[in-house]
Amino acid sequence: MTAREGNLQAPTRHPLDWRNPEFYDEAALEREMERVFDICHGCRRCVSLCQSFPTLFDLVDESKTMEVDGVAKADYAKVVEHCYLCDLCYMTKCPYVPPHEWNVDFPHLMLRAKAVEFKKGRTKFRDRLLTSTDRVGRLATIPVVVQMVNKVNAMPSARKLMDKVLGVAAEPQLPPFASKTFRKGAQASVAWPVRDGERTPGKVAVFSTCYINYNEPGIGHDLLAILAHNEVPFRLAEKEACCGMPKLELGDFESVERLKNVNIPALAALAKDGYAILTSVPSCTLMFKQELPLLFPDDPDVKTVAEAMFDPFEYLVLRDKDGLLKKDFKRPLGKVSYHIPCHSRVQNVGQKTREVLEWIPETSVNTVERCAGHDGTYGVKTEFFATSMKIGKPVFRQMAQSEPDYVSSDCPIAGRRILQGIDESGEQHHAKKQHPLTLVRMAYGLD
Repeated sequence: MTAREGNLQAPTRHPLDWRNPEFYDEAALEREMERVFDICHGCRRCVSLCQSFPTLFDLVDESKTMEVDGVAKADYAKVVEHCYLCDLCYMTKCPYVPPHEWNVDFPHLMLRAKAVEFKKGRTKFRDRLLTSTDRVGRLATIPVVVQMVNKVNAMPSARKLMDKVLGVAAEPQLPPFASKTFRKGAQASVAWPVRDGERTPGKVAVFSTCYINYNEPGIGHDLLAILAHNEVPFRLAEKEACCGMPKLELGDFESVERLKNVNIPALAALAKDGYAILTSVPSCTLMFKQELPLLFPDDPDVKTVAEAMFDPFEYLVLRDKDGLLKKDFKRPLGKVSYHIPCHSRVQNVGQKTREVLEWIPETSVNTVERCAGHDGTYGVKTEFFATSMKIGKPVFRQMAQSEPDYVSSDCPIAGRRILQGIDESGEQHHAKKQHPLTLVRMAYGLD
């Protein structure tokens, strides 16, 4: 019986068998990579998504056989290093994902290869440093130290030295560190009565995220202000560490597990107490919704947290459907160019941020649904910066073409990269970068 061509069924994700010793068997890994690469070579639908696929197809086309069997196994690493686990190939392009019998899960295959590299001790110091977000954030936000770090990060000479010594590219604009973390400055909630809706719990627990806590706490304060305006009682997660997404991208599953053991008990207790859990960064939301359940499928608390986790705009839209959200917007926003990050798209909740922004009177929204190229730590690495800007170029152009008043993305680092890309394009513009939560707070007229 021949295999059917393609698949129109919804993707089914299988858990990662990362505790199995065979998972780290390099020979077994290479056989699976050759099998999947051969399928990808015969299809080539994903060529426009990231640099992994053009790299693979160039290796094939330049080989003696012009087939995957002509590619040196050592060159497989060139494909792996360009995968930043956006999951778009799996969720939006590949016709051979499970339940198709060919069982292609390209991101999980790349993650397995990264895990083998990490297990063998071949991961760079730079990459381990960049993914240690809590450690770097705590150090960088020490009083006095924070001013020095921000100054160094803005100095061309210092950035060139970081480029040469660490491999952190000199060109990308790095987010500043905050002098006061979000968790230290977060407002307390009024004891509003809890109004549960059919679709939404009536009280919220906020998981700060490393980025919001250490880099842009204002976004977290915007979320709290929106909740307060809608009379939703809230609290911060009592205990919190990095969500684990940066370490996942390294294939460092042991560190992911350690972070999970800090976060999940506290979050599960909140979920069992009836709280919706919100984060302001799509990658963190996705980590709890999807990645941890695939890594720890037998942990009931992980499942409990996943079921209680909402994207902030998903929560607002559902709250509106429950008849429990205010739409008393006082300030129009004009033209907004809104970018949907990859880690928002693969949550499969639809374009909820766009929907909320379009509620605001006298506001037009230009929506761009494509990778902006930053992708976690990928876009700040010396060897990948130029490629990341190339990936983002169509987004920069599409975001600027409507002559917006604001450029906005749920992913704060993507928003920063987009504005940099527009600036470097030479196009004259007056757009400001604002997170969608900031825009909603502005539209409500909240100080």
